[in-house]
Amino acid sequence: MKSATGPVGYPRDGLPEISFLGRSNVGKSSLINSLLGVRQLARTSSTPGRTQLINFFLINEALYFVDLPGYGYARAPVDVKRQWGPMVEQYLATRPNLVLSILISDLRHEPTRLDLQMKEWLSSRGKPFIIVATKADKLSGNQLKVSLSRGARVLDGAEMIPYSAVTRKGADRIWKEITKRTVEA
Repeated sequence: MKSATGPVGYPRDGLPEISFLGRSNVGKSSLINSLLGVRQLARTSSTPGRTQLINFFLINEALYFVDLPGYGYARAPVDVKRQWGPMVEQYLATRPNLVLSILISDLRHEPTRLDLQMKEWLSSRGKPFIIVATKADKLSGNQLKVSLSRGARVLDGAEMIPYSAVTRKGADRIWKEITKRTVEA
C-alpha cells in the first residue's frame, strides 16, 4: 500500500495494524508472504537490511500488516541504519492503530540480547505481542524442542510459536492471535 519514515506517511484510515519485527534476515518478509499465501508481496532477500522503511500492506480492506526494518547486522549505509531505531521506536510507541506486534526469532539461533531487549521494551509499555520462531522446517523434531526450550529460557519464559514459511506449520495459531486482536480493536 505505502512506505513511510514517520507519522506523516502512515495510513490515516484507522484500520488495525499488525507489526512484524525482529533481527535483519530473520524471515519477516517470508512470514508475511506465507501467511497471506502470496509470493513476493513483501520483498525477500538473502542480504540483511533490505527493508529500510516502514512498509504497510493493506489486507482485505480490513487491516494492515506492517513490515518494520530489522535490527542487528544489516548491509546498509551507517547513516541509514542509525535512522531505523528511532523510526521503529516512534511507530511502536505512538501508533494507536497498532493492535499486535509479532516479534520474530530464527529457531536455528539462540535469541540475542537485542531480541530480549525488544521483548522487554514491548512488555514494559504494555504493547501486545507474540513471539514467532521461524524456520522450524529446518530442524528435526528433537532440535525443535531443544531450540524452543533454549529460546524460552533466554526470553524469560516467553512462549514461542514455531513457524515454517515452507509448510505453513503454525499459521493457524498466528492467525488466531491476529483475529483476536483485530476483532477487539
